[in-house]
Amino acid sequence: MKAVVHEGQAGIAGLTYREMEEGLPSSGEVRVKLKAAGLNHRDLFVLHRHKENEPPLIIGSDGAGIIDAVGEGVTSVQVGDEVIINPGLGWKGNSDAPPEGFEIVGLPFHGTFAESIVIPAENAVLKPAHLSWEEAGVLSLAALTAYRALFTRGQVKEGMNVLIPGIGSGVATFLLQFAKAAGARVFVTSRSEAKRQKAIELGADKAIDSESDWAEALNNQKMDLVIECVGAATFSKSLNQLRKGGTIVTFGASAGDEVTFNLRAFFYGQFNMLGSTMGSGEELEEMIQLIEQYKLHPIVDQVYPLDQFEQAFTRIDKAEQLGKIVFAIE
Repeated sequence: MKAVVHEGQAGIAGLTYREMEEGLPSSGEVRVKLKAAGLNHRDLFVLHRHKENEPPLIIGSDGAGIIDAVGEGVTSVQVGDEVIINPGLGWKGNSDAPPEGFEIVGLPFHGTFAESIVIPAENAVLKPAHLSWEEAGVLSLAALTAYRALFTRGQVKEGMNVLIPGIGSGVATFLLQFAKAAGARVFVTSRSEAKRQKAIELGADKAIDSESDWAEALNNQKMDLVIECVGAATFSKSLNQLRKGGTIVTFGASAGDEVTFNLRAFFYGQFNMLGSTMGSGEELEEMIQLIEQYKLHPIVDQVYPLDQFEQAFTRIDKAEQLGKIVFAIE
């Protein structure tokens, strides 16, 4: 089968589109013929985490397709079922944190940027009928990350003021959609006027320039909840917008891992800071119910054939996208 494979050198330079052996499902596993796969920032990080001396690795964490083979003992799904890939391996029920041994499809195991993938049967989840293949293919990792951060960790409620810095990413667009479905008032930031305008079209109550004075641009409106996925570039500004007793949930650091903030102001403000990452299979099921209830559609930015992976990786590396980048797989 054809696949996007990383080997030999760090970064995008180590990627090739080539033949790889197609897998067969063992007991408890299924093989999915992939129709679409979603590109995530994680895939950029994997290109440096996967070492040059390690065996060739098919990358990619998100995908959707049709089951074409099942291993012994599989009863939850069958050949012909249309499914999305739950990329989280070994995290079934909701818990405070992932269990020991939790991994994500695409490193250390082969991923979704290929014509097929073999996964545990429990990680093949029936595709919502109202979604296209492209929409289903980008759903799991980013949407699940958004769902856990917003609902499980952030405890979003109707009427809350929610701030989402950096609205261009796939997770951020899911956060916007989910928060609006929950009845929150949603405020977003971006340096791009086009992205701010698109966010308003998607339901944001206000979109401000990331380079502006946030307090002034928001008319000193304080936030009940901030979902922070940018990192050092915006963290202090995000913290300054919290009301006393408010909560900031952080799950991303694409703009820097280390931040400095005023500890005295933090405890005087009675703030809550929570970390989050990915989510459980149970949360994925809850998220799909939400998506089906409100007939939500992932925001698709661009669709590329798998052999045009370089253009796709360049686009996400430059943060040019709004929403999700998709690989269409024949």
